[in-house]
Amino acid sequence: MTPTAVGLPEVSGLLNPINNTPEGFDPSRDLPQGFMDLFLPLHRPFTPRQQELAAKRLEVLQGSLEGDKPRHRFPSDTVRNGWRITLPEWCQDQRNQMTGPADDAELVVKMLNSGAPGVMLDLEDSMANSWEHLLLGIANIVAALEGRLTYADTKRARTVGIERSSVAIWSRVRGLHLSQAGVVAGDTTSASLFDLALIAWHVQPARLKHPLAIYIPKSESAEEALWWRDVFGALEQARGWSPGFIRCMALVESHPLAFQMEEFLWNLRGHIVGLNLGRWDYMASLIHFTLEDPAWVLPDRNTIPHDVPFFQRLRTLLVDVCHRRGALAIGGMTALYPSREDAELNARALAVLEKDKKNEANCGMDGAWTGHPDQNTIAVGQFPAPNQLARGTDATDRWPDLRPAPTGVGKGVPQDGIPVFGGHGIARARSRYPTGLPADGSGKLLHLLRARHAPTCGSIHSTNRTYQEHRVESADGRNPKNDHWKGLRVSEPRCPVRLESEPPSLRSTAYHGPPR
Repeated sequence: MTPTAVGLPEVSGLLNPINNTPEGFDPSRDLPQGFMDLFLPLHRPFTPRQQELAAKRLEVLQGSLEGDKPRHRFPSDTVRNGWRITLPEWCQDQRNQMTGPADDAELVVKMLNSGAPGVMLDLEDSMANSWEHLLLGIANIVAALEGRLTYADTKRARTVGIERSSVAIWSRVRGLHLSQAGVVAGDTTSASLFDLALIAWHVQPARLKHPLAIYIPKSESAEEALWWRDVFGALEQARGWSPGFIRCMALVESHPLAFQMEEFLWNLRGHIVGLNLGRWDYMASLIHFTLEDPAWVLPDRNTIPHDVPFFQRLRTLLVDVCHRRGALAIGGMTALYPSREDAELNARALAVLEKDKKNEANCGMDGAWTGHPDQNTIAVGQFPAPNQLARGTDATDRWPDLRPAPTGVGKGVPQDGIPVFGGHGIARARSRYPTGLPADGSGKLLHLLRARHAPTCGSIHSTNRTYQEHRVESADGRNPKNDHWKGLRVSEPRCPVRLESEPPSLRSTAYHGPPR
């Protein structure tokens, strides 16, 4: 297909970088003995399925750019009956799930000791997608699950370990859009599958305080839930675990999935316990699927209200779907970080956090994400304990419009209802880290959380503004249109474009496209 109706190039030219093993890698020597006997029988059926699902994402995006937008569909028989998910006791209270990169042992221990009822250890957005960081992250996850991870506190000359608590530990593996090279000779494999299999290989159920809990990222359809369901089942069988030992939550961070949440829960009903609104990635996906529409030119994400209609309607729908089916509904991340050095900034950051989480609680959500221990008390305090599953839904429309035009959003004087202000924050982040964030994969810039997905969100954001030829004003008011993007190159995972010159070459890829 070619998107001639909107004048965009065909969705192709994938830019997803791929994680490769080091030179001289030998799986029989460099991976646990016997691991490949577990992995290869999984790789053969599941990697081709992963690649087929990733290719379908391109078709859906291409169709959207040609006018066939994601939409509500008549529900199937599987979601019209009275089925419900039984929520296990160990995850009833998830009022705050603190998240951070799994390869940072000190951060992992501090998160687990923070008092947060849930902690998500990340192998995806917040961590560099490299072999060394991946193996370190998985080793830290296994040690954390067994309660034996420590770090050296050099300031106090002591070793700090994990304190006993009831915290639920989640592990986020890489998504279906990524592949892993070098593990299987002459072939790539699903990065999701490799991460899951290597964690499962190390896990001994008797050493865990609750079942293995996985966070699923970047899903784009209910059909993809069947892939995860079948992989979980195959791993449970291969490891001799009882059915349902692997439990999961899933992020709703793509626009197509917003219309298929109930079907997604149904397909994973033997494993899943909740959904999470990953709103910054969702916003980038929403922009991407409406790239040809001038109504969807948005300002910097930190100027967008937390209760803007395109977020608020999805929040309400997600709560309605989850609670009718007995699943948790978890809110998103607040990007503004607190500061222990700047009292004024700290007060502002915590005030933003409180307002944001109170809004999510008022919508009926059961908890949210944070990324800093100082945020835990305020975040937890906004949500009723242990959850709001017994609360009635506030939804008045089961099939709401999930693409309400974002008029009047952001700062500056609107032109035809579209904000003209709103690119300088992204440009400043990109100019500071033109090829992405440092090797640790995440960091703070301008007191905002800048995970590895931030350049991706920024690139689709800037591409949209450039394509629609709107001005992008800098903080000092200086700025011919598009000046901020001139010469910047973007090559982050899932990145939709590469910006090379003015006017840029809009060589589009799927937002969560398949691997090369």
